[in-house]
Formats: sequence, structure tokens, C-alpha cells
Amino acid sequence: MSLLVVGLSHRSAPVSVLERAALSADARAKLVQDTVAAEPATEAAVLATCNRIELYADVDKFHAGVAELSTLLAQHSGVGLEELTPYLYVHYEDRAVHHLFSVACGLDSMVVGEGQILGQIKDSLARAQELHTAGKLLNDLFQQSLRVGKRAHSETGIDRAGQSLVTFGLEQLATGGAVEEWAAGRRALVIGAGSMSSLAAATLARAGVGEIVVANRTFERAERLARILTEGDDTAVSARAVRMDAVPGELTRADVVVSCTGATGLVLTADSVAQAVEGRVVGGTVDLVADAAARPAARTAPAAAAEENCPLDLAAVQGSTGFSVHGEAAVAGLDAATLEQHGAWVAGGTVDRRDTARRSPEADAELITALAATAATVGRIPELRRPEPVAVIPRPAPALFLLDLAMPRDIDAAVHRLAGVRLVDIESLAEASADAPMAADVDQVRRIVSDEVAAFGAAQRAAHITPTVVALRTMAADVVAGEIARLDGRLPDLDERQRGEIRQAVHRVVDKLLHAPTVRVKQLAAEPGGAGYADALRTLFDLDPETVAAVSRAGDSTDKKDRPA
Repeated sequence: MSLLVVGLSHRSAPVSVLERAALSADARAKLVQDTVAAEPATEAAVLATCNRIELYADVDKFHAGVAELSTLLAQHSGVGLEELTPYLYVHYEDRAVHHLFSVACGLDSMVVGEGQILGQIKDSLARAQELHTAGKLLNDLFQQSLRVGKRAHSETGIDRAGQSLVTFGLEQLATGGAVEEWAAGRRALVIGAGSMSSLAAATLARAGVGEIVVANRTFERAERLARILTEGDDTAVSARAVRMDAVPGELTRADVVVSCTGATGLVLTADSVAQAVEGRVVGGTVDLVADAAARPAARTAPAAAAEENCPLDLAAVQGSTGFSVHGEAAVAGLDAATLEQHGAWVAGGTVDRRDTARRSPEADAELITALAATAATVGRIPELRRPEPVAVIPRPAPALFLLDLAMPRDIDAAVHRLAGVRLVDIESLAEASADAPMAADVDQVRRIVSDEVAAFGAAQRAAHITPTVVALRTMAADVVAGEIARLDGRLPDLDERQRGEIRQAVHRVVDKLLHAPTVRVKQLAAEPGGAGYADALRTLFDLDPETVAAVSRAGDSTDKKDRPA
């Protein structure tokens, strides 16, 4: 077994990189096909979710496999290899099995314990089977990972460690309150009709929303989801389907929007959302002052060490509320020479300008130059005074709640700045889940994973020696048949009963001689480091390698024939 996985996830890469590296369905299919066409790999499957992209392969060379899989991931994702490499992780053989089993149990999910990953693993295996890139190893691995994940959910309370990503996102929209109370009677717009969108729609229906509108590029899929929601026993809700061009109009009437599509560009821009809430929010759609209050780190003064060569005495004014190295408070009390130095420093563009809503560096430099001219006449700016605190204007209560579960994102991140709008996306979910409490059951799931990894490895090693054992028994049967034929020629007077007794006696002798060694060699091969027993058996009995390979091929063919679709 030479299982290799190369990938990146929310644990190894920032959301911005994951978003750019996201693969469409066509790109995933091309990736696995190109992987098996590459020299080191014989099997391949891609596990792609909203927060992970992983390429699994059966390779014959580790280093060549890592290089090839990393290069293919970069090529198909469109992110340069040099940029992508720092975020990639690699797992090999038992560590790769341990990783997938942990993923299947929800231990590696953004929200620990979520069960949706099992459906995504099942879909990944189905796609690899359709493309004929999953052989015996990946079929066994992925099917066993599904069994391990189901065992973890049935035997432990891992579900209590966290909720599905959809439920967790809705809880973030509800700001910690009960989702049922927050959602009751609201109008929901669900964009997309895939597995994640369907789960979100069903969750909203059970939470008690008054209406659900489903929009999808394939209208028939939107209709099917709306019909399921309307007719479901546990999701009976008023639901209807619309085409994607109806989204702007539906947005003006919606209270909650969940979007999860496979689009490569934005589905909802900041302008479209702003227009949808216009008139529903007192005080306009964009509130920069309130946004500044909500994001103080982006508006306060940088540390003195971060403003290299700044001529101002930052230490004296750093604690001033609202201090800015560009504002009037910064230059108040300075003489003309210092003002001129500061104006030249600003014009040089050495400042990391985080607030793009303020004046340009050129305008600041002109203003400071003008102040310097005034200071040259009167001596200096009258006094160094503390600036007036920035007025904190409360943001209006959200009129529109947005949940973006897509990767790459469906909703413009600039929507975060809109007043009257609350947006929860993959990035904010990652931040919120980082501090989520871990359930005590997680340790039990980890033990299950460890036990299952050991069992899977033993089964794979035992299976590896089976063709050699079969070839040995086949050779023994051929020897017996040859000797019986030779005996028939030398003793033609034996009757059929006598010949039968002789044949049975010889077969019993051979079977008894081979029984203990073959049973024992299977047991030894199943232990760690037991892969060499198959080679030893072939060497001791001078077995033809091609005969062993033929048995292996026949076994693979039987597995595929008997495998359920």
C-alpha cells in the first residue's frame, strides 16, 4: 500500500487562498484523470469541500508522487506552485489513512463533529468510480472511512461537539440566540440547489421560516428542491422556485439569504445588496463612522515601530483616542520644520493606509504643507490638544441576514461594511469556530480512529500476501496433478476406487503441509512491517511473479464486478 494525500484546508491555509484554489466539478474530474495518467500514480480521487481540497492517490514512489500531485493541484487550481506550497500538507500510508478517517468523523472539520462530510466523501468516491480512477485501494479506503464515520456518530456523542456548518452559520446570524426564535416567520432566499443549499433550506424550514424561495441556474433543480420542502413530513413550508435572473427582486423582499453555488464569480455584489436594503435601513445603506467604531483596530494609530522614519513624536500622542498620523490632531502644536518633514514623509507613501475612505497621500501632503506655511508666520500650531472622540453611531439592527457557505465566496466581502446587513461567511465561521468548546467524546472518537487505522492496515497487508498464497496453492495443486498423471501411467491396473484413494491421500498430505505455513504467514503479514513475507514466500518456493500478478489482477476484476454501483 502506497497511499498518498496532498491537500490544503482551513487549518493550513487562509480563506483567501482556499477561495482561489477552489475547483469546479470539471476541474476536479480533469485533475484525477491527469493524476492517474502521471507516472507515479495508479489511482486517484479528489475530496473537495468548502474548506478543504485534497488529492488522494496510490503511488509507487513517495517523493516523485508528492512533487507530481503538488504540481497538478497548482495547475488545476490556478494558484502558482510557489504560492501554494507553503499551505500544502502531505500524509503517507498509515498517516494518510488516519487523516481520512479523522476527516470522516468530523474531527478535522471547521465545526467539530459535523456529519455532512460523510456525504461529501461518498460523492468523491462515486465520481472517482465513474471516471474509473478508483481502484481497489481507494475503494476500500473510502468505503471504510464511511463506515468509521458512521461508527463514530453512532457510538459516541461527537454530534454534541459541534453542529453542521449550516446550523453553526445560522447560530452566528442569530448572534447566539435560539435559531428557531430568530427564524420564525422570516422570508428566506436560498441560492443554489446542491447538497449544502438543500441542507440549509431544510434547516430553515424546520426552524420555522414563513417562506423559502429557491433560485438556481438549473430551474428544474430549484423546482425539485422547492417541491421536497413543500411536501416533506418534517419540512412542510411554503416554498417556490425562481430563476437566477429573479434574484435581485427576491432580494428586496428576503429577510434571510443563504448562498452556496459553484459559481467562480460573485453571485451577490455589495451594490446589489445595498440596493436591496435601501429604504429598509434608517440612516442610509453605508455607515462608515459606525463601521469605524465596529472595527477599531483598522482606525487607531499604528504602533510607533510600524511607522518607520515618521518625524512625529508618536509616543506622546499614541494613547489619544482617534489619533491618526494624517489628521489635524497629529500635527497640532508642531513647528514649521517638523510639519515640512512630515509632509514629505506622507508624500513618500511610506504609510500603510488602511482607511481608503480618507484623503489621498497627495492631499494630506498638500494640507500639511499649507499648515507649515501658516506655522512659519505664527510660529507653530497653537497647542497640542487631544482630538475629540469619534462619535459612535450605533449601527441599525440588521434588516437582511446573509449566510455565504460557498468557496469561492458567492457574496462580496464588502457587504460587511453595509449598515443594516449582517453577513456570515466561511472566513467569519472559521474565526468563530476556533474558540468552540471540544466535547469529551472527541477523545473516544480519536481512539476509534486509531483502532480502525490499525485494523485497516492489517487487512491491507494481509490482502497483499493473499495472491502469493493462492499462487503457492495453485503450484502445489499442479504438482499433485502431475504426479497423479504419472502414477496412472506407471500403474494402469489400478481401479477407479484405488486411484481416488491415492488422489485424496496426496491432496491431504499437501494441504496439511501448507496449512500451518500459509495461515501463519497471513498473520505475520498483517503485522506492521510484514510486507516482506510475501517476497520471502515467493523466493522460498520459487514462485513465478507473473503468476502472482495474474492472481492479483483476477482478484481486482472480481472486486469490481461484485462492487455495488
